[in-house]
Amino acid sequence: MAGNDRRGAGFTPARLQEVYDRLLYAFGPRGWWPGDTPFEVMVGAVLTQNTAWANVEKAIANLKAAGLLTPLGLDRVSLSRLAGLIKPSGYFNIKAARLKNLVALIVEAGGGDPPRLLARPTDRLRRDLLTVKGIGPETADSILLYAARRPVFVIDAYTRRILSRHGLANGGETYDRLQALFMDNLPPNTQRFNEYHALLVHLGKHFCKPRPLCQGCPLEGLNQPGGNI
Repeated sequence: MAGNDRRGAGFTPARLQEVYDRLLYAFGPRGWWPGDTPFEVMVGAVLTQNTAWANVEKAIANLKAAGLLTPLGLDRVSLSRLAGLIKPSGYFNIKAARLKNLVALIVEAGGGDPPRLLARPTDRLRRDLLTVKGIGPETADSILLYAARRPVFVIDAYTRRILSRHGLANGGETYDRLQALFMDNLPPNTQRFNEYHALLVHLGKHFCKPRPLCQGCPLEGLNQPGGNI
């Protein structure tokens, strides 16, 4: 899961703690990931690929209204109907196929019971998820962290952008490399990883955009010596 090269530009436990403290002070706890069941979180992790969460909520609401937000429901529904129900999430034909693939894993490996699948050891569960067509490291790790509640740090585009802009990464690191930098410099704590990732996402949406809003950013001055809270 983690790479062998353990250090990145500016990565120290103290610096990572400072980033977390600044963001938590500015934004407060995020209460992420919304979802009534582990399976709903798994579905959301697939639907949120390349779209805003508000669109995912509409798609999930459609599945609930149709009584299909269960492994059995998604397994039995036709691909075309499923695509129509999740249309608000975008790329709906592709995502419908990916949801079918995920459900096939749950049925095959977990007997149709998501908690049974999610109870597998972390490394094995991650390998199993990555065998599913359409599930990459970010989606797999989101499922591990938020549905299975494992201390696995999720790396996404927001995180990569923030780290690069603040001198904590060089910009060309692999997914595994960036993940290792977090997991090797922070205690393995599921709740902390959950909150940290959610805070980075919030920062990326509201300040560290493609065109950044640096004034008033909680991390303003982080690169400067003595730039503490």
